[in-house]
Amino acid sequence: MISLLFVCIENANRSQMAHAFATLHGGGRVEAFSAGSRPAGMINPKAVAAMAELGYDLRTHASKSLDEVRDQSFDYVVTMGCGDACPFIVARHRRDWQIPDPKHLAPAEFRQVRDLVERQVLALLKEAGVISVVTN
Repeated sequence: MISLLFVCIENANRSQMAHAFATLHGGGRVEAFSAGSRPAGMINPKAVAAMAELGYDLRTHASKSLDEVRDQSFDYVVTMGCGDACPFIVARHRRDWQIPDPKHLAPAEFRQVRDLVERQVLALLKEAGVISVVTN
């Protein structure tokens, strides 16, 4: 079982979608988490709608603080745009993905960011040996 933590600032968009894609594509071989350096306290309705288009219900997630996972260690920690606001979390591997915050984007551009997140997650799962072929 590979443990993954996806981190962005608000834990309302990018990290939530990455968490969802890791769960979807990782099958039972992945334990995915997401958190934020300054959590919004809710998932962005645009993220909920974008993931619903793909059959995933983000309403089952909650926006969480990094404080809730600070005492855990992970195989991979992936940061997305939080820079210095992301405190150190114990991980065997670290990745920083330069993915724009889709928070204020129109739906079509939001979907582009969603699809970029999915491609990045698939590449990470391949790198981690969870999947053998990236199909998307």
